[in-house]
Amino acid sequence: MSSNYSDAKSPWNSITGPNLGYVMEMYDLYQESPELLDPEFAELFRQYGPPIDVTPRAAAPAQTAAAGVETNKFGKVLAAIQLAEAIRAHGHLASDIYPLKDQPKDTSRLELSAYGLTEQDLKEVPVSLLLSDAPANITNGLEAISYLKSLYTDKVAFEFSHIVQLQERNWIQEKIESGEFKPSLNADKKKEILDLLTRVEGFEKFLHRTFVGQKRFSIEGVDTLVVLMDELVRLSEAKGTEKIMIGMAHRGRLNVLTHILHKPYDMMFAGFAHVPDETFLPEDNSVQITKGWFGDVKYHMGAAYTSPKGTNIKLAYNPSHLEIVSPVVAGQTRAAQEITDAPGVAPMDPKKAYAILVHGDAAFPGQGVVTETLNYSRIRGFQTGGSIHVIANNLIGFTTEQYDSRSTHYSSDPAKGYEVPVIHVNGDDPEAVVAVARFAFEYREKFGKDILIDLIGYRRYGHNEMDEPLVTNPLMYHGIHQHPTVRELYGKQLASEQVLSEEQVKELDAETQKEMQAAYDKVKENKSDDKHEITIPEAVQNGYPEVPTGVDKDVLVKLNEDLLTWPSDFSAFGKLARILKRREDPFNGKGKIDWAHAETLAFGAILQDGNPIRLTGQDAQRGTFAHRHLVLHDEKTGEELVPLHHISDAKASFVVYNSPLTESAVLGFEYGYNVENNKALVIWEAQYGDFANMAQMMFDQFISAGRSKWGQKSGLVMLLPHGFEGQGPEHSSARLERHLQMAAENNWTVANLSSAANYFHILRRQAKMLEEESIRPLIIVSPKSLLRHPLVGADVEDLTQGHFQTVLEQPGMGTKEKKVERILFASGKMAIDLAERVKDGKGFDWTHIVRVEQLYPFPSEKIQAIVDRYPNAKELAWVQEEPQNMGSWTFAEPYLREIAGDKDVAYYGRIKRSSPAEGDGESHKVEQARILDAALTK
Repeated sequence: MSSNYSDAKSPWNSITGPNLGYVMEMYDLYQESPELLDPEFAELFRQYGPPIDVTPRAAAPAQTAAAGVETNKFGKVLAAIQLAEAIRAHGHLASDIYPLKDQPKDTSRLELSAYGLTEQDLKEVPVSLLLSDAPANITNGLEAISYLKSLYTDKVAFEFSHIVQLQERNWIQEKIESGEFKPSLNADKKKEILDLLTRVEGFEKFLHRTFVGQKRFSIEGVDTLVVLMDELVRLSEAKGTEKIMIGMAHRGRLNVLTHILHKPYDMMFAGFAHVPDETFLPEDNSVQITKGWFGDVKYHMGAAYTSPKGTNIKLAYNPSHLEIVSPVVAGQTRAAQEITDAPGVAPMDPKKAYAILVHGDAAFPGQGVVTETLNYSRIRGFQTGGSIHVIANNLIGFTTEQYDSRSTHYSSDPAKGYEVPVIHVNGDDPEAVVAVARFAFEYREKFGKDILIDLIGYRRYGHNEMDEPLVTNPLMYHGIHQHPTVRELYGKQLASEQVLSEEQVKELDAETQKEMQAAYDKVKENKSDDKHEITIPEAVQNGYPEVPTGVDKDVLVKLNEDLLTWPSDFSAFGKLARILKRREDPFNGKGKIDWAHAETLAFGAILQDGNPIRLTGQDAQRGTFAHRHLVLHDEKTGEELVPLHHISDAKASFVVYNSPLTESAVLGFEYGYNVENNKALVIWEAQYGDFANMAQMMFDQFISAGRSKWGQKSGLVMLLPHGFEGQGPEHSSARLERHLQMAAENNWTVANLSSAANYFHILRRQAKMLEEESIRPLIIVSPKSLLRHPLVGADVEDLTQGHFQTVLEQPGMGTKEKKVERILFASGKMAIDLAERVKDGKGFDWTHIVRVEQLYPFPSEKIQAIVDRYPNAKELAWVQEEPQNMGSWTFAEPYLREIAGDKDVAYYGRIKRSSPAEGDGESHKVEQARILDAALTK
């Protein structure tokens, strides 16, 4: 029988660590019951023998790193390897990562007795079987085990055994065990850390003393979050990173704004003193802020800072909804990484930008948007080459203890399902925090994946500065009140190391307070009794002008040809190929341009104008209703073809991605992408309009109000399929009423279209307005059954001229102006249902039908002009398929009453309901017919 050590070709030569332990277990099984092993495995043992040398000690060569093991010690060696692996996998449970030392340590898996080992047993185990490249001073197995414990149970703890890729695990293990993880810091670096901690703590102390009772959501207890972020910034600058995107909730935000975004002290104090802070902006324009006319609380605000080395750091604006900003920042990061000024897929460079996402310990496992965002890590179209996640771990959520807030051991545990390495670090050890920052940065650079730092500290005060935590958490807070701050601890450490004297440490604090007092004195000099007036910018008040959006026929013809010209070796699915080839017909005088065709032509023309396009949504490539087909698949090879990548004269990128089965995080991602790349037409399509329910937070806090709160401009487009086809309450309604309820101050456009041509023009209009001051998001209540309806289709000439029409009049109706007694107003599918009933208008001289294509801003002037043409009209009536308490009626009614004057205003539709639509198709048809009969009966 051959042997691992005597045969150079042995497969065991390169096996170490956990893999060696596994092979040894298999060898034990082979000796007892070889028939239970995989035959190939058994053959390896027959050919090459055991994985380590088990010759008698007397016959073995002199002691070396690869020394043999006596046959009767084989089990002890295996036990020692198992112990070493247990330290690597479970050492975090016995580590010193809690500053308050109030959590029990679990050492049960690390005890020698648990493996039937003694210290003498370990001394006889070769170091090489437990450690690769061990330090020279480690001479036996016992020393190796002690060394591993010192690495894995100190103030930094690691979890990486859940990672599937062996290369990653080996890299992490080597970084830790080589000693490279903990570089020694020189005196200057230590002084810099202490100076930063002094400023972090001093800032909070100054605010606490000067602005008594004002909320600030103090960082105290996780002060080293700023040290961590500062180190990441330094590393980024050295690597030439262009942009760092930061997302975080309110706790610690003011300190991050001050010491990472370098917002001056006087500017920060001005916000507390109710003094306009723009006066204190740095003259070098290194700090940039935006503000809306309505404003927001100071701990929701963001900023941007450009460092002297050119790295741009952005802290995203965020409402109180904690983790909801994470996907927004991920989207901003992706936009910053992409180059979108050339046709095809936008190439991305993950080294250009990355995200730092700061989470709360209760929110991280508690809010689903966290896992939605983690899921992006390796999804094309959404990946960013890895985010650095940080849990600013206070060990408490508001007043909720851990046992009430999660079912996991650590708050970080959800990340492990996405193969994210987790590093726990004691927040009271600044030097360990610096080491962790360096490790995380290097891991992301090397593997392009997310990594999570669990920065464990505490919360020195209550949820806010007016809250008394002893009421609900007395044990924790008695401990906190006796616990010194991290600055105190580190100051004593540096004094003991003789880096600084105790007097110098005190002087540093005094000087910092003097600096802050001087800054506040400047603010007091600028106090004024002037009251802030809310003024909406003129560009926003004026809204959109009428923008010409027609495209020359020759351009459309060539564009259509390009879209239908595929490589000769591409085999499209036969049925689909025939359907798409019919798109030649409208250009040959046959048929109409349907909804999806108009959309594709609009996209092509927009790309030719130089605006990149990004479209995402569940099944967006094909389209939920099998109507879009922007990505074709070769029937034989599965290869993808995107015709819009091959059109003539395109000047920008085009991408369409099928998104993960999530709404909130995807919509947030697209909003963030659009905010960062304001030239791109960014579109999110809900699979059905009611899927917007799951993204309501994004509509409420970001898309509808981001401009008025934060001055944050967006031209995001949202397509929400809507229409009552008798298929039940789910997927019928896009909940149009919710978007109209939030419509004010020209914050967005809400459209319910009944024309493919109008869809073409509204997309073109939105693209043309993207970089204008008046830009705003666009919600389109898009159709389902109308996608291929002939009355919705467009002629080529409809796309070559004109612009988006906010109001359309029904052809053939209202021609005899003095006979019209009732004017019906409808939008979307109901307008087409009415059109089908009246056909060419014969027999309906007494009425007229007006399609309100744009619901907000409501086109009152155009409607008034139409109404004024009919002197004998007695009634203005709104017709809709939604229940009376839903849809657009309650929004349109006051506008109609103002227009009507002494005329009656009526409603034709369903009665008020709690559910959007009938659950039975036949009931739906009966009710729909009733509405149409009532509206069209004189």
